[in-house]
Amino acid sequence: MASFVERFDLWSDEQKSAARTLEARLQAREVEVVRFVFPDQHGVLRGKSLVAEEALSVLRDGVKITSTLLAKDTSHKTVFPVFTRGGGFEFEGMQGGADFSIIPDPLTFKVLPWAEKTGWLLCDPYMANGQPSPLGTRQILQRAVAELAGEGLEFVAGLEVEFYAFRLEDVRRGLHDSGQPGTPPEVSLLTHGYQYLTELRDDAAAPLMDLLRVQLQALGLPLRSLEVEFGPSQFELTFGPTVGVLPADTMVLLRNAIKQVCQRNGFHASFMCRPKIPNVMSSGWHLHQSLRRISDGRNAFVPDDGEEALSPTGQHYLGGLLEHACGAAMLACPTINGYRRYRPMSLAPDRAIWARDNRGAMLRVIGGAGQAATRIENRVGEPAANPYLYMASQIFSGLDGLRRQLDPGPSADAPYETQAPALPRSLPDALQALRADTWLSEQLGKDFVNYLCHIKEAELARFNLEVTEWEHREYFEMF
Repeated sequence: MASFVERFDLWSDEQKSAARTLEARLQAREVEVVRFVFPDQHGVLRGKSLVAEEALSVLRDGVKITSTLLAKDTSHKTVFPVFTRGGGFEFEGMQGGADFSIIPDPLTFKVLPWAEKTGWLLCDPYMANGQPSPLGTRQILQRAVAELAGEGLEFVAGLEVEFYAFRLEDVRRGLHDSGQPGTPPEVSLLTHGYQYLTELRDDAAAPLMDLLRVQLQALGLPLRSLEVEFGPSQFELTFGPTVGVLPADTMVLLRNAIKQVCQRNGFHASFMCRPKIPNVMSSGWHLHQSLRRISDGRNAFVPDDGEEALSPTGQHYLGGLLEHACGAAMLACPTINGYRRYRPMSLAPDRAIWARDNRGAMLRVIGGAGQAATRIENRVGEPAANPYLYMASQIFSGLDGLRRQLDPGPSADAPYETQAPALPRSLPDALQALRADTWLSEQLGKDFVNYLCHIKEAELARFNLEVTEWEHREYFEMF
């Protein structure tokens, strides 16, 4: 009987070849366990671990997963009525906690260097009829990449990611810490902070950074630098450019790798934008992006004119990013906490503008004539963002700019004095902006946008039920 992959013709020739190589490695017992994982709506990896023999048997049929995983908010609570008719979704196949299949992409196989004889496979969700799940965020990016290829272009992106790493103090957390969500761990600082890029702080953090460097390089990730950031116990990693879906695959793998390696060694890593620690600095995720011509492999953003920041292709793409900056904000910054980063006269943008090599602008253009690394740096993202949705939003926005030949206007050399549309300052505002952006909604899928907004609104409802420390401090004694 034909496998699920064969019946629905889901793999390319390259994937079929990779699957044959993987089968030989599994038969040779290079690994004893394989983790089959997929990125959910939040960009969190979920899945199952299978022993090698079972991994061989399901490689072409996929692993069955309950559809309720696609119905959860960030507390892992199911926020759709899955046991009602239709399950609360706008398409069939989700009611009653029915199964869907996650089908591995054999090209993504890794051996995890920190876990003994453990393999790792990134998967895509499919419905029982062989159709991609409308809620599969990796598949949304795949669709965006394919649409860009239709224009003769490839998406190229490099990652600049800030995060926090602490010493874990409550290693033996008891049942009293459990919950939905549970009590956050107790931690202590690894570095004092504020001595940005000083060698002294860098050396103090070297034991952890060396540990992470070895593991990330063993995974084959294009790590370029490890830096001490401005905040206490805050760090930054940068990664070289990769093409298509691979930058997003890299982001989900590196986040999981860092968190797992830290956890195993008595540390706690967090990609939360602004943790509640004294004298905190916000963490950002700066996405460096360009387009490459498929015909000759050259950067399509490099201008011929030395006076111009970008080629006409780059300018129109930039115009599209500006046109949809507000609508795409929620996909780059999807948490309530992330909006605490946007502050006037800071390194975080507050309006939809671009500028040449200016870190106060939302879109920083780097390079120029004769510079092969010419690119656009989007500084709006938070490191907790789902990378597939963040990058898909960039491609779809840029495509609109290319097709309509949008003009980005002049460089905003005084970014906090330039008149421009204000970026959303809260998650509710960002949800409203996404729903109002008809182009992005159509490209992402209107059903998907409604689904994602429903999940985020459930998180907001829970947040609004809580009395904050600020409210208690402000009103409890006074009134």
